[in-house]
Amino acid sequence: MGLGKSFQIIQVHTIMKRNDFIKLSTLLGISSMFPSLLSFTKRWAIPTEELIGKGTPQLYGKGFLLRKEAYESFLKMKIAAAKSGIEIKVVSSYRNYAHQNRIWERKYKQFTAEGLSPISAIKRIIEYSTIPGTSRHHWGTDVDIVDGNVQQPKSLLVAGHFNNNGPFCKLREWLFKHSETFDFYLVYTDNKNRKGFKYEPWHLSYKPLSSEYLKEYQKLDIQKMLSEEKLRGSQYFTDDFIESYISDNILDINPKLLG
Repeated sequence: MGLGKSFQIIQVHTIMKRNDFIKLSTLLGISSMFPSLLSFTKRWAIPTEELIGKGTPQLYGKGFLLRKEAYESFLKMKIAAAKSGIEIKVVSSYRNYAHQNRIWERKYKQFTAEGLSPISAIKRIIEYSTIPGTSRHHWGTDVDIVDGNVQQPKSLLVAGHFNNNGPFCKLREWLFKHSETFDFYLVYTDNKNRKGFKYEPWHLSYKPLSSEYLKEYQKLDIQKMLSEEKLRGSQYFTDDFIESYISDNILDINPKLLG
C-alpha cells in the first residue's frame, strides 16, 4: 500500500473520530442544558407500590403530606388565598393503603349494619370513597380542603357547604378563579353527565404530577390487583363491577386531568 493511500485512510479515520466526538459533545451539551430530556422516562417510572398506596414516597408538609413539587405549589396557592382572607385548610392529603382500607371497612360495617345488602353497601361507599389501592390520595398529589377562617360545620366535606350561602362558598369561588393558576384542578366536577364519584368541590389535584401518575396507573392490571386483595366485601367484585368502576370512578373525572 502506498503512502498516499495510507494517509487517505488515516485521514478518513480521523474525520470519523472527529464526527463521533462532535456528536458526543453535542449530546452532552444538550443534556447539560436540558437534563430533563434524558431523565424524562425515569421521572415517571413510579413503583407499583407507590401507585397503590403501599410504597414509601418522599413527602413534604406539616399537618398534611404531598410530593415536593405539589407541596411547593400548594404553599404558593395558600399564600395567595390568604390575601383574600381565605385560609386554605387541608382536611386530607396523602393516604396510604392501610388508611384507605380503614375507611372502607368502617363504611362497609356501618352500611351493612344499617340493613343494606353487601352489594348495596359497596355502591353506597363508592359514591364518595374509593376502594383501597385505587385512591388518588395514594399518590401524594391530591388534597381535600376547606376554609379555616370560617366557623367549621359539623360535617366538613358536604357539597352544600361550598355553594349558595354555605360557609365555604367564598373558598369555592376563589378556587374557581385561581386554583388552576397553581396547577391544582378540581377532580370530580358537577358535570351532570359525569359518572362515578359524586361532586366534590373540596378535592383538588396537582395536574403536572397526577396526570402522569394516572397514565402509569392505567398500565396496571387493576382487575387482577383487586381480585387478589382480601378486602371486606371483595367477593362481590364481579368482572363487570370492576370494569364499570375503572371507567366510571377512576377515569370519568375532570377531562383537564386526563391529558
